[in-house]
Amino acid sequence: MDIPKQVALAIADALLAGECSHIALMKNMSWVLGKKWPWIPSLCPKIYLHAGPHFYHYSRHEIAAIILDDHGYYDAWRGKDKPQIKQYCLLPAIAPEKPAWLQALALPEFNNSADLARHLNLTVNELAWFADQWRQDAQAAPQLRHYHYRWLEKATGGWRLLEIPKSRLRNIQRKILQRILNQVPPHAAAQAFQQGRSSISHAAQHTGKLVVVRLDLKDFFTSIPGSRLHALFAKLGYPEKVAGTLARLCSNRTPTVIAKEKTRYLAPLSSAHLLRSPHLPQGAPTSPALANLCAYRLDMRLQALADSMQASYSRYADDLTFSGDEQFDQSLRRVIPQVAAIVLEEGFVLNYKKTRIMRASTRQQVTGIVVNRHCNIKRADYDTLKAILTNCLRSNPASQNREGHANFRAHLAGKLAYMRMINPARTAKLQALFEQIKWPDSAVMI
Repeated sequence: MDIPKQVALAIADALLAGECSHIALMKNMSWVLGKKWPWIPSLCPKIYLHAGPHFYHYSRHEIAAIILDDHGYYDAWRGKDKPQIKQYCLLPAIAPEKPAWLQALALPEFNNSADLARHLNLTVNELAWFADQWRQDAQAAPQLRHYHYRWLEKATGGWRLLEIPKSRLRNIQRKILQRILNQVPPHAAAQAFQQGRSSISHAAQHTGKLVVVRLDLKDFFTSIPGSRLHALFAKLGYPEKVAGTLARLCSNRTPTVIAKEKTRYLAPLSSAHLLRSPHLPQGAPTSPALANLCAYRLDMRLQALADSMQASYSRYADDLTFSGDEQFDQSLRRVIPQVAAIVLEEGFVLNYKKTRIMRASTRQQVTGIVVNRHCNIKRADYDTLKAILTNCLRSNPASQNREGHANFRAHLAGKLAYMRMINPARTAKLQALFEQIKWPDSAVMI
């Protein structure tokens, strides 16, 4: 046990529960330790100057870090008479005044875990269980785990792990999504997982540009650690323990046996290591919204970078896209290094293998949509669907269901609906073919 840290945390609890002034800080610190140590008068101004008017926005760990960094406090542990906790402060930390933007969100308030449990229709013990309070889920037997796991092979190679919460945890996460996360707007550049935004709105921002640059974030969901979720909920005004519980409800640690099935433990940033650490699970209902919110500062900085070059920027999940004309083209040499630096500083990593620079003389494609002049369907996709519909019209539709879709008619109708959103005029010809097809009584064809 790190005793100096435990003492510093006890001091921090007392400081955050009292008045923020030199005299009050010294009084509360001396109260915890049972006497006024010689280093206290010099440490208190240091804390006051460091935190300033934002003192109550600091967590107990941040205040403890300032204490641990003090030379006087450090030297005190080298002598025979070491600091000891004489009294614990059980009062809650003084809640800071909420900024105007946070008040406008009107989020539900929870002063402690009991309030959160009541809001989620759980007992305190149930809340601790679903929040995996003691982080046992990664070692638990399958029937005691909170998630189901399924590996999916990526079209571009490699594997993606779906972490699907079991029904009760999924219902809890949906409540968090509906009552908290959906009330917090992401950055305007975020086009995925938002009502009224889509891959089409993402692509539409980059039509008719001289050059389009597309970059990809590696392991987007799993690279968001549980600590970042904790910080996000704390930023939304929740007390530290409540923020920690909310973060644990929305994060997961993949069992080692699952994490190593398709990945190899190579380095700290390897996929297996990310999965085994608390992370944002791909498959939980809260994860898309949390991913957008955790990437808010990334979007803000990349938008500022794009604005400085008179370029457009948008993000669709892990797909970063920049586009522009002459000035952007002239700045192209420094775009990717600058983006990579910002991405790294914000806790993400670029997948350089997927970086694409597309000029107007070549096909410019964003999220599978051609954007050279306007949003358009890829010729290969159009021709393939046209051939399938034509063959369905000429022969038995079941003969074209080569991938074994349970409802082939609905599958084709979905493809047409998507293409219609991209280019209605061009899709009209395919729609006419679809309507001429004589489907059997049952739409199910295997």
